[in-house]
Amino acid sequence: MRGGVMQSRPWAGALFRNIAIAASYGAALVLFRQLSIPHWIILTGFHLSVLLLTRYKYWPALIVGGMARMAYISITCYPQFGLVWSLVNLIPSICYFIPVVWLFRQRWDLFPKSSAVNMPALLLCSLIVAGIATLVTIGQVLLTPLPPGYVLHYGEVGARLVLGNFLGILTITPISLVFRQLFIDAQGRWREWAHEVVESRLMVEGVLLTVPMLAFLVWLGLHDPRVREIAQMAMFLPVIWLALRHGWRGAAMGGTWASFAIMALMPARNDYATLQAETLIAMAISTMLLVGARIAVLDRRAEQGHADMRRAHALAQRNVHLGEAQMRVTAQALDQIRESIDNVFFRMLGRLRHLQPVIEDAGYHRQALSTQDQLFRVADSLYPLALRERGLISALREGALARTLAEAGIYFWCDVRGPLSLFTQSTHVAIYRVIGEAIAEACAQRDISDILVKVRCGTRGRLWVVVQVDARANPVHLPHIQWDELLPRLRRSTSGLGRKAIVDRAATFEGQVRERPLRKGRRLVVQLLNPPHPDD
Repeated sequence: MRGGVMQSRPWAGALFRNIAIAASYGAALVLFRQLSIPHWIILTGFHLSVLLLTRYKYWPALIVGGMARMAYISITCYPQFGLVWSLVNLIPSICYFIPVVWLFRQRWDLFPKSSAVNMPALLLCSLIVAGIATLVTIGQVLLTPLPPGYVLHYGEVGARLVLGNFLGILTITPISLVFRQLFIDAQGRWREWAHEVVESRLMVEGVLLTVPMLAFLVWLGLHDPRVREIAQMAMFLPVIWLALRHGWRGAAMGGTWASFAIMALMPARNDYATLQAETLIAMAISTMLLVGARIAVLDRRAEQGHADMRRAHALAQRNVHLGEAQMRVTAQALDQIRESIDNVFFRMLGRLRHLQPVIEDAGYHRQALSTQDQLFRVADSLYPLALRERGLISALREGALARTLAEAGIYFWCDVRGPLSLFTQSTHVAIYRVIGEAIAEACAQRDISDILVKVRCGTRGRLWVVVQVDARANPVHLPHIQWDELLPRLRRSTSGLGRKAIVDRAATFEGQVRERPLRKGRRLVVQLLNPPHPDD
């Protein structure tokens, strides 16, 4: 018995949901029918929105709710319009729209993705539904007994009805799809959806900026009838502004507000100026929905391109960091080998000293020191010892590069300012490598004698660093520089690629390279950005 009760509960829940949907739909029909006028039929927009937002399995409940509403009207108007009109009126308008909406949803990719809208298909569907709604209304008029001598101009009436239905759809349907997209972005959770709606920049700008602008135009038109038509025509401007700001979603929100504002300024039920303004707004909304959808596609592509670029930069920076880490390990291994050679040599020399002449002892000692010096230079070129042990500032001012330049007779000075300690180790190594490459490139032409390096760091936005290398020629110092010793040592401590290495390293760290001539010299400026991720 208990199992039978458990099995019946899903059916009871489904029945309750269908009854609730039918009742809610019937109640909403009453409200939207009261708000609709012949050339602004938002009831049609409500019909289309409901069909687009609900699942297929709830469509029968919508039909039942619509029939319940129409049954009341048919019974009330039966004595006046007769049996045929009452029976035809029992068919809800939504029944005529269902085949079209099903084709667009199921066959013609109205929603190519769960959070995307095929805007050309939506506008075509809206236009077809507006035409069907117009034909249904004219058909009901043909079945309605008219007073004797009453002449109805079907062409004029049809045009107004098509405009009214289409504008009604543009007022309700796009904005409902905006809320649908926000609901999907919130992953179907109502609390997060409400938070998304309140915090959305589109909603903030639409309510705080667009509504006051339209309210001012409404106030202007109501207080000065001479500018009423101009105010109505100007209401398409917020639609364009929001569309350019937020794509089709902005056009949807702006179109909804503009449509209500135009109706607020309508002085008569069939005002010709209002019809003109409605036509302009309908064209503006349709155009901006298409343009906004294209803008949204381009924005997504740009965001995807930026994301791909960020991933490429992150990958390149990780590869640089990995390469520098490997060279650091290699340099440490060479240092250990150098120390081992030193220990082994002097131990062997101490044991064999009584077998060798004193002069030979000095020769071996010089060879050992030369070998150690070569190993030290190789290790230092792979990863500077001063950079490993004392940091970037000491490496620049007191490291092997500064000593090499001083021994060759080049005046070298380095000035570092800013929060350099906030930067990653990869950035420190990149700064050192850039300065080394820039100095090697400047010295390759043998026409400089003084080098000034400035390093400036900042924290505005992302961490950034600017490296400036000034190479100048002093006629007094220039003849005394030992180029033959300097250039080979610089080539061994750098990549040898010169400017290309500088540009590539700057690009890896999302920076750029600039050069400008100086009086008796030249200046190279390199900008680098600190990686957003820490060194692994």
